[in-house]
Amino acid sequence: MRNDLFEAALECGEDGHIAGVDEAGRGPLAGPVVVAAVILDPLRPIEGLADSKVLSAARREQLAIEIRCRVLAFAICVVEADEIDRLNILGATLAGMSRAVAALAIRPALALIDGNRVPKDLPCRGQAIVRGDASEAAISAASILAKTERDHIMCALDLIHPGYGFHKHKGYPTAEHFESLRRLGPCPQHRRSFAPVRTCLAD
Repeated sequence: MRNDLFEAALECGEDGHIAGVDEAGRGPLAGPVVVAAVILDPLRPIEGLADSKVLSAARREQLAIEIRCRVLAFAICVVEADEIDRLNILGATLAGMSRAVAALAIRPALALIDGNRVPKDLPCRGQAIVRGDASEAAISAASILAKTERDHIMCALDLIHPGYGFHKHKGYPTAEHFESLRRLGPCPQHRRSFAPVRTCLAD
């Protein structure tokens, strides 16, 4: 598969650079969805890249530092809750993917997208790979950057909106989060288009 992808990138020009693209935060009730795009440097390999979900928080942070220092290019796009509500979570995620790839300092010939959809307005050729974060190193790197960046954002939002436990659950639908929603009601970071938040607004 790797040779096929590289040959496809070469056919598109731009020196055959391949970007990996992944997101973090589609499922939470609050906070942004964060998308990262990464072009790895084949001369500076990074050991231990894997799907961010199988790595410890400490290991993700270590790898995120390495990724930022050793790759050819990376870009991160943050799509806020209000835009998620306007576009829906799928539309917001795809928009973030296009923006992240467009923001890369090096234009890739091919973008490998984690999942089963390629954004229509991607600024280069795209290929969707289901569970790509576990099979393609560039997507793994993107998943790590997206996850660590979003975790940092949610910890910062916890200071702005105390009482919800954002620093713990990062906005995901946990029992603690549901309890705080019932007690405090939604804050500006909650996604009004998500059913549990709508229910709280209706009560």
